[in-house]
Amino acid sequence: MPPALHTDLTAALRPLLTELHQSPGLFQTWEAHLELVAAGGLVVVKSKRAKGLVDSLFWGRAPGSTENRQLPDATAFAAIDRFLGLGAHLALSDALPEGAVLDEAFPHCAVKLAYRKKGAPKAKSLSMIFIGFNDEADAIAYAERAEGTLPLVTSRPLMADRLHEWR
Repeated sequence: MPPALHTDLTAALRPLLTELHQSPGLFQTWEAHLELVAAGGLVVVKSKRAKGLVDSLFWGRAPGSTENRQLPDATAFAAIDRFLGLGAHLALSDALPEGAVLDEAFPHCAVKLAYRKKGAPKAKSLSMIFIGFNDEADAIAYAERAEGTLPLVTSRPLMADRLHEWR
């Protein structure tokens, strides 16, 4: 079965994260944890607002380094924004099988986000692991090479126990 592309989902997620970063007052609550691995480096965004209090941490690791360093929030969000702006995205449907690893030549980002905007009737949540590509052709070629070794999403919406699209 061919892989399901998630470019529409990442395209919708991109302005939402920008809004969260630039206009947090529009949100009643949120809990965001994003981990981006790209070009051998790591960027982590952890932010939470509950009961009116905001707690955020932005850190990363340079390629080839083992030392984590705190990052400015703008730098961390810019890295995530660049990833979400790539031409195509695939997603994992489950945790990686034991011993399997994602190809570091392709950036990947784990996104766990739950939020409720002010005045919204209910909260929304998303838990996904995306792999980014320059274009759809690169994504399909990657999926063909990874067939049988990676649990890629083949039908949408993804609604598994631990990973899921918006609910």
